[in-house]
Amino acid sequence: MQMTGLGTEAQLRDPNYTPPIAKAIPLGVQHVLAMFVSNVTPAIIIAGAAGFGFGTPGVIDLIYMIQMSMLFAGLATLIQTVGMGPVGARLPIVQGTSFAFLPIMIPLAAGKGVEAMAALMGGVIVGGLFHASLGLVIGRIRYALPPLVTGLVVVMIGLALVKVGIQYAAGGVPAIGTPEYGSLQNWSVALVVVVVTLGLKFFTHGMWSIAAILIGLLAGYAVAFALGMVSFANVGRAGWFMLPNPFHFGVEFNAAAIIGFCLMGVISAIETVGDVSGICKGGAGREATTKEIEGATFADGLGTAVAGVFGALPNTSFSQNVGLIAMTGVMSRHVVSFGAVFLILCGLIPKVGAVISTVPIQVLGGGVIVMFGMVVAAGVSMLSEVEWNRRNMVIFAVSLSIGLGLQLEPGAVQHLPETARVLMTSGLLPAAFLAVALNLILPDPLGEDQTEEISGGMKGSK
Repeated sequence: MQMTGLGTEAQLRDPNYTPPIAKAIPLGVQHVLAMFVSNVTPAIIIAGAAGFGFGTPGVIDLIYMIQMSMLFAGLATLIQTVGMGPVGARLPIVQGTSFAFLPIMIPLAAGKGVEAMAALMGGVIVGGLFHASLGLVIGRIRYALPPLVTGLVVVMIGLALVKVGIQYAAGGVPAIGTPEYGSLQNWSVALVVVVVTLGLKFFTHGMWSIAAILIGLLAGYAVAFALGMVSFANVGRAGWFMLPNPFHFGVEFNAAAIIGFCLMGVISAIETVGDVSGICKGGAGREATTKEIEGATFADGLGTAVAGVFGALPNTSFSQNVGLIAMTGVMSRHVVSFGAVFLILCGLIPKVGAVISTVPIQVLGGGVIVMFGMVVAAGVSMLSEVEWNRRNMVIFAVSLSIGLGLQLEPGAVQHLPETARVLMTSGLLPAAFLAVALNLILPDPLGEDQTEEISGGMKGSK
């Protein structure tokens, strides 16, 4: 679907073109609505894992994290669209808080309270700077991360997080062990979100389909409100304006956090390369330039590092907005800049974060079930590009078995030092490391005699 009355076809394909303001601003806000829920969800999940989320005295810190998620997503987006020297792709790239780092962050924060955030922020800052440095070599390391590796990593991210969605839909971690956990009321509210989201996604078009998760959450919120599950106590206490607070959570340089964030920075950088390529192909009908890819990677990393200074989580480019550009046909980076300003304004108004914090955990659970399921599906889609010969099947099988197995049975590495234990039980990093290493080491192709004994009677693949 291409928007009319915005300019000529050549203008719409030009990143430097600015459509009429009256239409550019709504288009920019549309980009924000498409990513809004996904952007604030990681902060809610990490606060919940640490123990200062919904229904706790530490909810003020959760509100702060939600605010910072919006503020620094907006600032990072502006860095991408406007640019500063070599930093920024100067393309309509929307930045937001990354799901990819959650499997690393959850073990680091689990049950440790707000005190755990200092180590996380140290990892975010160092990992962001490392991520930015990848802009110097990104073109030369892409060969080591083919769809077999990146697809596996995305699948592992989704599989690591689907448990969170079920826990939230059942009532949240604090409710585990109580009669309320898994109650019919909890599941009913979550399922309203799932049903409305799927109905809009598959039976409507345009913005209704793109914002399906947001609208599904609003429907679930309405049901929860009718059932008396919504409290506005925090909204009344929240202020109207707030500046970010440097080192709000403090900073601590923890080896496990730094290693984890740096390694995941490589995966995030490759994801950004894919998004830049998709934007240029879908919006302008051309390949992305080296300068654009390097600028996007610099901005990705620096945006993450700056966010960490103020208590926000890692940023990355948001893939759903790539599809939105292809749908509208509007390649203008200035349109996305308007959306970024809107995000920044939301991030400076604590009442916005307080309103978001009133969303019951069951409602969020319904949305998260869909979102994290879609992460798995995106990984499967990437894996569909792989040639499934014996060699690639062995790489995938061994990497997935060890990564997912360690995630499901963390006690298997209880005798390792704490740093190694945290990295191993994420499941994601062992799987990614094995996939990269085996892809570089194993000969291509493997012969039938080399895989016959481990194929379990299922060696029909070529």
